[in-house]
Amino acid sequence: MIAFLVRRCLVGVVLLFLISVISFFIITLTPGSPYPWGELNPKISPEVKEAYRKKFHLDKPLLQQYGFIMRDLFSGELRSIKDQRPVLRKIGERLPATVALNALSLALSLSFGLWLGVYAVRHYGRFPDVVTSVLAFVFIALPGFWVSYLAVIGLVDFTGAPILGLQTYGVKYPGLAAEFFDRFWHVAVPACVLAIGGVAAQSRFLRATMSEALREDYIRTARAKGLSEDEVLYKHALRNSIRPLVTGIGLLLPALISGAVIIENIFAYPGIGRLGYEAVLERDYPTLVALNFIVAALVLLGNLISDLLYAWVDPRVRIE
Repeated sequence: MIAFLVRRCLVGVVLLFLISVISFFIITLTPGSPYPWGELNPKISPEVKEAYRKKFHLDKPLLQQYGFIMRDLFSGELRSIKDQRPVLRKIGERLPATVALNALSLALSLSFGLWLGVYAVRHYGRFPDVVTSVLAFVFIALPGFWVSYLAVIGLVDFTGAPILGLQTYGVKYPGLAAEFFDRFWHVAVPACVLAIGGVAAQSRFLRATMSEALREDYIRTARAKGLSEDEVLYKHALRNSIRPLVTGIGLLLPALISGAVIIENIFAYPGIGRLGYEAVLERDYPTLVALNFIVAALVLLGNLISDLLYAWVDPRVRIE
């Protein structure tokens, strides 16, 4: 186990380095000016522009710029080109909102995906199975931004409920419970939209693995012993089918993080996805490089946790 963890950490360090290099060169080579006032603004003197370039090392070759950015990132001195605030502080202010959004979306994807998968297997080959299968394929194919706009328009027009942002602005809460439920509502709506594709994918995956497990010999033996159908499904088929589902968590995390970039902007949700979108528009190179590095680290950590969970739920798996 220790050798496996050391090997995965070394591979993760190499991957993070490659991701940071590739993302930096893609960001810096895109057209546009990193100056907050615009490169062709006649009100800014050449001396001020040159001082600004030197301050953010924009007058150096790209390799040296990359070295300065990574040095400042690990020392905590990296500052945004837009407002000159510390980048790690800006990310730290928005990271809890994104973690809450993705955690709730992941919980919804796994729980409802598990329930729908078992429901489809219980009615395998019958009308409920066909309906859930068709709906799953439809939900997988639905664009996240389209569903988000429908949710915003539908909820605002028909219910008038405030769903944009992290909380309802201009409202004085009568107590902590009211404030909690208001914040939870603002997180739950985009989390449900973000979880739609995950619920459909997980339900289809579980249906496939459970339907295959129900044809195994140990299931026939369990039924021959007189066990009820619920005991066969939950104690035998589901227990052996849920192990590959754990691996799907590692594949679901990148999809959630990438989908959060679009959904956070539509719902005006103050997370790191929205921060990254704003940094792209403003050509804020330090913020973009730091965000890509942190998100890549979170994805690699999620994959590692997924592998460890799979080894934990399946004692037959040995990690050498």
